[in-house]
This record gives sequence, structure tokens and C-alpha cells, in this order.
Amino acid sequence: MVNHLAIVGATGAVGREACKLVSERKLPFRRVSLWASARSAGARLTVSGAEVAVQELTDRSFEGVDYAIFSAGGERSRHFAPLAVRAGAVVIDNSSCFRMQDDVPLVIPEINGADLQHHRGIIAVPNCTAIVMAMAVWPLHCVNRVRRLVVSTYQATSGAGAAAMEELRTQTAEVLAGRPARPSVFPHPIAFNLFSHNTAVGPDGYNQEERKVIEETRKIFHAPDLAITATCIRVPVLRAHSESVNLTFERRITPEEVREILGRAPGVTLVDDREANRFPMPLEASGRDECLVGRIRQDVSQPDGRGIDLFVAGDQLRKGAALNAIQILERLLASRA
Repeated sequence: MVNHLAIVGATGAVGREACKLVSERKLPFRRVSLWASARSAGARLTVSGAEVAVQELTDRSFEGVDYAIFSAGGERSRHFAPLAVRAGAVVIDNSSCFRMQDDVPLVIPEINGADLQHHRGIIAVPNCTAIVMAMAVWPLHCVNRVRRLVVSTYQATSGAGAAAMEELRTQTAEVLAGRPARPSVFPHPIAFNLFSHNTAVGPDGYNQEERKVIEETRKIFHAPDLAITATCIRVPVLRAHSESVNLTFERRITPEEVREILGRAPGVTLVDDREANRFPMPLEASGRDECLVGRIRQDVSQPDGRGIDLFVAGDQLRKGAALNAIQILERLLASRA
């Protein structure tokens, strides 16, 4: 039984999803606290059938907390997570703040759950795009080592939070009514449009999101020399990221072998019906815990048979964030039993 569980950033898109998952997965706890900024204090959310008031997060909030799931952005994580650890809590952080620190495990439980044993109070949840991709690639990498990975992403507005999702709804209505779309959360109109991911572009031409996918995947896979490149694009989809993945393996591999491996992989569902032209779609991935994988085919540009193309879609708010954090918590609880 968890004595005291806290969710930081409870009123945000990921925080609300975490509250739902605590209920759905019947996590054992005696007490739950929900924290957010001052402007959200007083809101009431339902967790496991009980209505819980959201409180303002302060430096003294973590007294008596056993576990804290953070989904409040990097700035708050940087300030409050060390305070939580000093108060005795284990922090599971959804921000990018600690991901690349050597002493912080970056964990997808289905892949590198064993890394949890090395935590020093803070555990990082990877970037949502990296999680969705890794769920499809890791089972294959375990059987036939991936030598090169090329990914192009189609990222939903949910990755930028609840306000971004509302901006898509509002702009869509505006455009359909013949009015211009007016961006505020995003730098460009998102309705009926797509654009390069809205993070800063570095001197090498890669934006921050692409760098996260590259660097975090290498850390999760324990493969610092993995050749990987990414192009990350924001698309007018409410939730669930989609990704086109091209792989080069160490040895020859066939689409049939790939389907067989992924068909028994945890957290993955095959959607690969060529006859019906039915493959992973964000609409069908939304609200699901597993990642959908399909469009599995031989890469004809690699005549040595080592190339495979596939397409994956996964709910950014669930497996890409909140669910992954909850699964980490479940692993920690199981290790205490």
C-alpha cells in the first residue's frame, strides 16, 4: 500500500491522464495529493472515485510523500524535484530536465526497467516521441541489432499541452467559418497545416525535439553509437503521435520475421492489413495503452535485405507520458513487495 502519492501538475493534460490511470489501474494508496500552480488551486478532480482538491505547490508540499509524479514542466521540476527527494519522496519526472543526467535512469519499463535499481531519488520519463518509436524498434533490436534508424514524425498537439489542443479546436472552427486562424500557443497556424516542430533549431540544423529523440534513444538502448537521425513535424491531430521508421539491421531480416517478433512484443499491437489498406492511425491509437505498428515492408533501396520500413502510432498522453510514469511506479511498488 502506497502511503502517500502526489501528482504535480495535476490539472494539465498529462496530469489529468495520470489521475485517470491511478483509478483505472487501481493503484494502492492511502492518500493522494494533487498539486498545481496558484491559478489552478481549488479545482477538484476525481481520483479512484473520490473528489480531491488541487492545492498550490510550495517548497513544503512534500512532507510525508512517498512517490511524486511530476508533469509540470522543466522549470518546476528543476526547482521542486530535489526538494521532494530531500523530503524522502521518489520522483518520477515527465519533463526533459533530468533525462540526460548520468545519475538519473531514463526508463521505459518494457525496455530498460532494470535501470530503476540505480535511481537516486529521481527517475526520468523519456520524450513521448522517443517512447512511441522505441516500443516498436526495441523488440527487433533485441533479435537483430539495429545499425541505423531514420525516423520522420507526425506529432499531435497534445505534445504541447491542453492549451495547444484547444488551439487546434478553435482554429479549425475559425477556418471552417471563413476566418483566419490566429496562433497563440504555436508559432504558426495548426489547423489544416503542418510545420517543423516548435522547438529551437541548433547550429547543426536539428531542433531540440529531434535531438531528444536521438540522444534519449541511445541512452535507453544503452547504444551510444547507434546511428539515428530524426525529422520532427507538428500536425493537426489532437492526440497520438505517428512515426515513419526506416531501419537498417546487422543481418538480413524479412517482413514476416518482423511481424512475428512484434506480434509477441509487450505493449505493441500489430495493425498491418495490406488487403484492407488498414494500418496504424492516431485516431485509433488515441486512448489506448499499446502502440500500434504496421506498414511493415522490405526497404527496396537496401538490396542486401537488411532494411525494413514500418509505421507506428501511440497515444502521447498515455504511453508517451502518463502511462509510462505509472508503469514505473508499479515496478517500484512491485520491487518493495
